[in-house]
Amino acid sequence: MGQPDDDPPEPDLRGPWRYLWWLAARYRWNLLFSAVSHGTWLAAMGATPGLIGEAVNDGLIARNQAALTGWGIAVLGLGVVQAACALMGDRLAFVAKIGSGHTTLRLVTAQVCRLGADVGRRTSAGDLVTVGVSDITLLGQAMESATRGAGAAAASAVIAALMLTASWPVGLLVLAGVPAILLATTRIGRLLRARQDQMRTSQRELTDQAVDIVRGLRVLRGFGGEEIVAARYVAGSQRLRSAALRQARATALLKASSTFLPGLLLVGVVALSSAFVLARSLSAGQMVAFYGYATFLAVPVTWMTGTVSRLMRAHVAAAHIIRLLRAAPAITSGPSPAPMPGPGGNLADAESGLEIPAGRLTAVACTAADTGRLADRLGRYADAAGVTYGGVPLPDLPLDGVRERILVAAPDARLFAGTLRGELDPGGTLDGDGADAPLWAAVDAAAGRDIIEALPERFATVTGAGGQGFSGGQQQRLRLARALMAGPDALILVDPASAVDAHTEAAMADGVARLRQGRTTVVFTTSLLLLGRADHVVLVVDGEVAAEGSHESLLADARYRSLIDRGTAGAANGEGQ
Repeated sequence: MGQPDDDPPEPDLRGPWRYLWWLAARYRWNLLFSAVSHGTWLAAMGATPGLIGEAVNDGLIARNQAALTGWGIAVLGLGVVQAACALMGDRLAFVAKIGSGHTTLRLVTAQVCRLGADVGRRTSAGDLVTVGVSDITLLGQAMESATRGAGAAAASAVIAALMLTASWPVGLLVLAGVPAILLATTRIGRLLRARQDQMRTSQRELTDQAVDIVRGLRVLRGFGGEEIVAARYVAGSQRLRSAALRQARATALLKASSTFLPGLLLVGVVALSSAFVLARSLSAGQMVAFYGYATFLAVPVTWMTGTVSRLMRAHVAAAHIIRLLRAAPAITSGPSPAPMPGPGGNLADAESGLEIPAGRLTAVACTAADTGRLADRLGRYADAAGVTYGGVPLPDLPLDGVRERILVAAPDARLFAGTLRGELDPGGTLDGDGADAPLWAAVDAAAGRDIIEALPERFATVTGAGGQGFSGGQQQRLRLARALMAGPDALILVDPASAVDAHTEAAMADGVARLRQGRTTVVFTTSLLLLGRADHVVLVVDGEVAAEGSHESLLADARYRSLIDRGTAGAANGEGQ
């Protein structure tokens, strides 16, 4: 049987129904035996009125105590069968429910890691949140409900057969009525699916707005835009409310149909069987049995209509999931990647003329636009045509090897929830107690010792998502420590000290130079302290190298002075530690 911990194979992404079928096939034995258990449970429940009817005929009417006792024991036996089958069916269905959600979560997580930096361009934060919170749950509910629906269909067929043997007109009414009810509820289910799709879209859009507001709250307050954005959020919230109400109406219609139509069938069965009793075509015991059968049929019909509703919801969820899983990363390894060159190779960008010598600390002074473009090209997060590492074009190298050798530490890099040791050493290079010396060296190089020593459990302290609890300057120093701890062959730092004061910035400049001595390091910055500490400085203007040399020699260039003067003015207006 499929287990949640198994590595999932390649999924079928040709459509929502195909993906749901692929999930069902993965847990087919759980679903099959659960459906059999549920069918047996319901069949035993449905057969109970027949035994009671026989007890009425053979025991009560005939005044036969032995027959009454025998039929009573048979009813008890069916009760035991029901209990055992209910327990087994629910357990197996639960495994399929949790397993299918877990499998989908693993596929989505692997896809997000595969997309990497492209994930923000391929999907929105709202979509990811909705997939993780809602869609995966809907898939699991559909798997669980499918076993009940299949068992209910089988049990309904068994009960209809029992009714046919006793009275073919009543049995025929049931055989015609149950499919008619399912057809009606299926048509309503299609309406529900459309309404759910509309609500899912509105929910995603509103979640995107909420994420944007949280990320940009400080900027919004800076120019007084809170009221405008709040009004936009209120409007989006009302649209979501309207979509939720429309979905609720469709859900209510489906539930009302699921209650009314089986009740209507019950009335028909009772009326017809009563007429046969009056005509003496049925006995009193059979009348009791038929009433029990008709009452029982409300249960499997409700289960089947519930299955239709949950499958419609799962179809909507699966459509969004496979859209994410189909997305292909913009940056991939070539069809026949070249072997990685030895460590210590030069980085060069022919388009801009930028060349980063191996084993040195190089500072690049340029505008923010050029910084982003060059860092993405050197780290191969954008089209890297003309960029080489160790003389080999980056597109010709395996992407995993490039990511391992070249690390771009951007200012918006995220801090994750968990222990601080695991966050600063995500690769798990430290082994055992007393092995924190490399970690302390990275923290000291990032001027972050005071941050760690102020924490109650130091590296064992559990931190919140996004660096919650740390100031902007503290987060920047922790991100730098993490990048230094990774120890890549080529480290590309983008404005690593823009949120700290001059004293801390000087300590960070000295620490980076000391710890990265003899290793390739690139710093995109306009900071006087970092530029002065670099072995080599390159001035880039309009995307091309305009001058290079030492910091002191470039001060004679008016373009260089103007650039660092603007950077100094921006730092003076920064957030501080």
